[in-house]
Amino acid sequence: MSSVIELNHIVKMYKIGQLEHTALKGIQLTINAGELVAIVGASGSGKSTLMNIIGLLDKPTGGEYLLSGNDISKTKIEDLSAIRNRMIGFVFQSFFLLPRLTVLQNVGLPLTYRELPDYKIEELSHHMLKRVGIEHLALHRPRELSGGQQQRVAIARALVGNPSVILADEPTGALDSKTGQAIMDLFIQLNQMDKKTIVIITHDMKIAEQCRRIIGIKDGLIEEENHVANVGEK
Repeated sequence: MSSVIELNHIVKMYKIGQLEHTALKGIQLTINAGELVAIVGASGSGKSTLMNIIGLLDKPTGGEYLLSGNDISKTKIEDLSAIRNRMIGFVFQSFFLLPRLTVLQNVGLPLTYRELPDYKIEELSHHMLKRVGIEHLALHRPRELSGGQQQRVAIARALVGNPSVILADEPTGALDSKTGQAIMDLFIQLNQMDKKTIVIITHDMKIAEQCRRIIGIKDGLIEEENHVANVGEK
C-alpha cells in the first residue's frame, strides 16, 4: 500500500514576542492511500497545527513532508496554493460556502482556479452533488439549506477536484448528533466505496471511533495510536 502522507521529524515553532513555542516536537506519521484516519487531541495539543501542515496551510520549521511521494518541505509558501488545490480537499466545521453563489457554483470553485471550461466545471459539479445525494439542490443558495445539506455541499466541493486527500476539520462540530452521524456515514461510504483517503481532525471520540485508525496527539507529540475493527458495519 502506497503512502499519501509521510511526515518525518516534523517540528513547528512559533515566536510570540521574545518567547518561542514549539507546537510540534518531531512528528512521525504515515497515512496510506485509502485510509480513514482520525486525529484527536485536546485544545492546545498541536492537532490544529498538524492539520495546517498536512493541508499545506502552513510550513514546518523542520523535518520532511512527503505528499504522494513528493517532498514539499522546502516548497515556497506562495507555491503551495497550486499544490493544495490539486491534492487536498478541505471540509471545515463552518462550511465556508459563499452566500451569493448557488450550490453548483460553490462546488465548482476549486476547478475555476484550474481554468477548466465552464461546461466541464458544471458537469463535474453536478456529478459530485449527485454523489453526496443533493443534486436536486444545485440551483439553491446556501441560506436555503439545512446545516447537514450545507456540509454535503462542502464535501462535494472537496471531492470535485479528485484530490489525493480529504482533510476534514471537526466536520460534525456544528451539527446535531443525528445530522452529524449522517455526515460521518457519508465519509465512511466515500472511504469504503470510492477508496478516498480521509483524515478527520476531531475532539469527539464517538466520531473518531468510526475511523479505522485513531491517532492521539498531546503536547506536540503523537501519544498513542489505535486501530479499530469492523468500522462502518451496521
